Amino acid sequence: MAVFSATSRADVGFLHQNGSIPCINDSLGDDELRAILLKLENDKDKEIFGLVCKRWLHLQSTERRKLCARAGPHMLRRMAARFTRLVELDLSQSTSRSFYPGVTDSDLSVIATAFSCLRILILQNCKGISDIGMKAIAANLPYLQSLDVSYCRKLRDEGLSAVAQGCRDLRVLHLSGCRFVTDSLLRTLSDNCNNLEELGLQGCSSITDSGLVLLVQGCWRLKNLDVNKCSNVGDIGVTSVSKACSSLKTLKLLDCYKVGDASILSLANFCGDLQNLIIGGCRDVSDESLKQLAVACSNSLKNLRMDWCLNISDSSIECILQNCKKLEMLDIGCCEEATDAAFQGLGGGLFELHLKILKVSNCPKITVVGIGNLLKSCNSLKYLDVRSCPHVTKADCDQAGLQFPETCKVNFTGSLTEPEVLF
Repeated sequence: MAVFSATSRADVGFLHQNGSIPCINDSLGDDELRAILLKLENDKDKEIFGLVCKRWLHLQSTERRKLCARAGPHMLRRMAARFTRLVELDLSQSTSRSFYPGVTDSDLSVIATAFSCLRILILQNCKGISDIGMKAIAANLPYLQSLDVSYCRKLRDEGLSAVAQGCRDLRVLHLSGCRFVTDSLLRTLSDNCNNLEELGLQGCSSITDSGLVLLVQGCWRLKNLDVNKCSNVGDIGVTSVSKACSSLKTLKLLDCYKVGDASILSLANFCGDLQNLIIGGCRDVSDESLKQLAVACSNSLKNLRMDWCLNISDSSIECILQNCKKLEMLDIGCCEEATDAAFQGLGGGLFELHLKILKVSNCPKITVVGIGNLLKSCNSLKYLDVRSCPHVTKADCDQAGLQFPETCKVNFTGSLTEPEVLF
């Protein structure tokens, strides 16, 4: 680290003349030391900074903005006294420690009163918290902007509605796995949190179309919406979201079996900047609506998951590949009507694909001919899933002389770990 560089020759001469070692703390004030700390980009260097002396440790602590910890009420109070400007606090509980409740309501009372600068609070899998803790947050953290209480399974509308009313500048709210959440909360969010941009409702099975209609009346700035596995959400709800939220970037509709072509057409008409779409398991979606989406979002769509969309055929897949210039991930697993014809238009190498991940598992009609055509236009492929494709085995690929990109991992049998797709 440059901060702790060796003594210069001039300093050595000074030492010889005066017989004493100058202390850096006598030369640098707090503002200068803070400036040095801010120059350090590596987290490890910042930790080393705090090991120099108590004064430097205090400055490091007061400048710290983010902390991930496991602590009870006593330790939380000590942390609040030390990290006075903390903006982000992560107290999430590991899923592997399912027997341990993590943060409790009494802990949340301490957090709400002690960390006055807090803007981001992450409490994933903290099974011990209830509406009482949420009310403490609502009463004492009015400037909170992001809250993640995914899989905090005791939470209900009462406590979360209090948060919506008390934290009106909320931008991000994650409620995945909070099964007691209903449309009533969405109404409260609409009435109070007009700056909301990201909402996660995965597995909140009581959410319906009516709730989404209410939500977007006030929360029209939504950019990311996750309603995966919300089985009561259908075309009416999705259409209302797409019409109200023209800046929508990510929409997740996994296993929303009531969603069909009307939803996709609405997205094509109103959400031209859509980047990420999950419609896996939406079996009523067909080729025509996806073709329109591919054209409308040709310059924005990056990730598309449409596995188990059983009405999808070659025409829409080919249209997506030829039009969506920025597409990086495509999942057509279990689309049993897909054949080599989906890739036929790519064989001449006229299209340069930027695909990094392609999943065609359980597509029995795709062969090495189709994969070969794909490879002619796709040099950036990093992961290809061809599990349960009887005509695309390793032996078939070797016999056909297919040349995969050097960094590409091909999953033939399920022996490879699937890459994490961050959307």
